[in-house]
Amino acid sequence: MSDPIEEAPPPPIADPVGRLEERLGHHFADARLLHEALTHRSYVNECTEPTVKDNERLEFLGDAVIDLVVSEALMARYPSAREGRLSKVRASLVSEPGLAKLAEQIGLGESLRLGRGEELSGGRAKASILSDAFEALIAALYLDAGMAKVAQVLLPRLALPDDDDLDRADPKTDLQQRIQAERHLTPTYRLVGERGPDHDKSFVVEILVGGEVLSTGSGRTKKEAEQQAAARVLADLDQPRPAPVVPDPPPTEPGPASA
Repeated sequence: MSDPIEEAPPPPIADPVGRLEERLGHHFADARLLHEALTHRSYVNECTEPTVKDNERLEFLGDAVIDLVVSEALMARYPSAREGRLSKVRASLVSEPGLAKLAEQIGLGESLRLGRGEELSGGRAKASILSDAFEALIAALYLDAGMAKVAQVLLPRLALPDDDDLDRADPKTDLQQRIQAERHLTPTYRLVGERGPDHDKSFVVEILVGGEVLSTGSGRTKKEAEQQAAARVLADLDQPRPAPVVPDPPPTEPGPASA
């Protein structure tokens, strides 16, 4: 009896839009929504077809949809957290760098429709373009399949902080409060470097207290670099310090013998 023939795996999808749908786990019933979400205004400016729309209206809707889904998830995940802290966590998750990272996870850049100028300047990797397109994509997904599908696609990809780390959601604020309480000083941040081309630049900052450099951080924005530097200082401050070693007292010299 011959061995069973193993079926060959299906060939990879060549179309970038098809690969995007595969990563999302959703095939759009209305393909026009998806194409609109992927269309940057630079493409429309160079396109001769008058019916082609850019993704800015969908971006507007997607911003609200993401806020709602993330807010509901945070309310459920942290039932005792205060409004201010939840707002800071949400702001971090839905910031431009945060959404750009989600866009990179699903390979959104390769599916975008860009004008020639944006294409040549590295637009497929620009955080601003990726984050805006991600918002538009979420809006298209919402219109095509509803809020439950948005939550199914979005929530597993969010890096929610652990319960113990929730209070560390805003490292700059936490560090400032701690340094002011313990040392009566205010941390300052100094830009010390920029790396990479304009379309994919990262920033390096130092954090100083009383003129002393405590740590450095890097990020795609100055704010992100400052938050990373503050988080590193907080982590260092929270490390247990070894107890000081107290030397043994010197041996007592014997006094002179009494007569």
